[in-house]
Amino acid sequence: MSQSSNQPSGENAPEKVSRPDIKNVIAVLSGKGGVGKSSVSALLAAGARRENYRVGLLDADITGPSIPRMFGINGLSPDSKVSPAESSLGIKIMSLNLLLPSEDDPVIWRGPLIGGAVKQFWTDIEWGELDYLFIDLPPGTADAPLTVLQSIPLDGLVVVTSPQELAVMVVKKGLKMARMMDVPILGLVENMSEMICPHCGKQVELFGASQGEEVSNTTGVPLMAKLPIDHYLAECCDKGEVEQYQSNLFNEMYNLQQKQNHSGGK
Repeated sequence: MSQSSNQPSGENAPEKVSRPDIKNVIAVLSGKGGVGKSSVSALLAAGARRENYRVGLLDADITGPSIPRMFGINGLSPDSKVSPAESSLGIKIMSLNLLLPSEDDPVIWRGPLIGGAVKQFWTDIEWGELDYLFIDLPPGTADAPLTVLQSIPLDGLVVVTSPQELAVMVVKKGLKMARMMDVPILGLVENMSEMICPHCGKQVELFGASQGEEVSNTTGVPLMAKLPIDHYLAECCDKGEVEQYQSNLFNEMYNLQQKQNHSGGK
């Protein structure tokens, strides 16, 4: 296999479709699954809504969607064809899981269908006026993430990893992909960085020592946050009450976005 076959080709890349009614589009990417990318997406959306921004959340993880469950949404209204669902705080949410008869029905699709569904969620859904649309990408660097990076004009990318060596290795692939596609990278979130023992208060590094600072230094990507393992967050997600969890993650992202906009860098 030649080296060029590992790189996305710009010749067949789809033209990016703009949405003037959506001011900021932020995608959340991880190199591998299981690092908490969807919970980070949910926290960013909820944080933006608490700051009184008009917010949407697009679940682009077509085959493994979890966003509706986190927000306690079971489906779209019967008369809704192109309008997203709304959370208790007023976040507009669209996910393929909202279109299935049952939330545990599998989606057994090949790449082109997955990419087509993601593009339709961007072009055909009546999002209305939004200050922020967050896109929860599936893990990896294949069809769906590539579709988003090539066809949707992104204002920034948040990259999620964990302290594990394997996760760090794979997330660097995602960072390289974003730079090859000329997408601005806002910052890095190291999730599950530590756990505080509820009995003794001791800090426990379940997945090894934090590598957030090292990855930030070697890649040049700002470290946005180091999030601990929190049983209350897991409980809120399972109960569909993620909006009740208080986090300043959006504020950290907003500050990095403003800094990047002022510097003109990517």
